[in-house]
Amino acid sequence: MTKKPSRIRILMMPYQDDDGKDPVAYSGPATVLTGLPRTIRRHELKLIVPLADSTIYEMEKRGEFPRRFNITPRCVVWDLEEVEAWLEHRRRIYLEGRAKIAPGPNVHQRKTRPVKANRADI
Repeated sequence: MTKKPSRIRILMMPYQDDDGKDPVAYSGPATVLTGLPRTIRRHELKLIVPLADSTIYEMEKRGEFPRRFNITPRCVVWDLEEVEAWLEHRRRIYLEGRAKIAPGPNVHQRKTRPVKANRADI
């Protein structure tokens, strides 16, 4: 029974060196070495962007997230460079203080276990 290579080794290109010291070493991602665009599937996207599928779908429809595309009728992928650029853009917006952040819930409006008012609030 042959051992299946790990996912990391599948995504990497073998290190080419003539001295033969380490034939198993890897020099970096295939994208860097080949110049080909790297695509990611849904399970890889979820590791990078922790959003629900429905949220990603809605953001794609509004043009706020990189669009997916089909390689085959059943294989949907995203361009890794576009996703990384989107993440960097979102981070930059947050650090500049321009990000929209949802307000916290008003705990005084809860129907179960409402927060009791302080004497100072009365």
